[in-house]
Amino acid sequence: MREADPETQRKIVNRLKRARGQLDSVINAVENGGSCRDVVTQLAAVSTALDRAGFSVVSSAMQFCVTEPERAAETEDGLTVEELEKLFLSLS
Repeated sequence: MREADPETQRKIVNRLKRARGQLDSVINAVENGGSCRDVVTQLAAVSTALDRAGFSVVSSAMQFCVTEPERAAETEDGLTVEELEKLFLSLS
């Protein structure tokens, strides 16, 4: 994610790490016979954390492409508006 500023990148990584921890909790609960309610609650938390990380990635790319279109076009990650839209919709 070259286009994300360091603070945004840090927040995205933190969300992903939180999701990983929550997923570990889900796996542990399933392996050890945890309650259905706890498993579903943790799965919902994982899903939300991943969605938010994904939206942050896409919004960072959108911001980069809008504020620095020439530089974005020169990078490997330079995305067209159509590609950004497709990525955004894939998260919904």
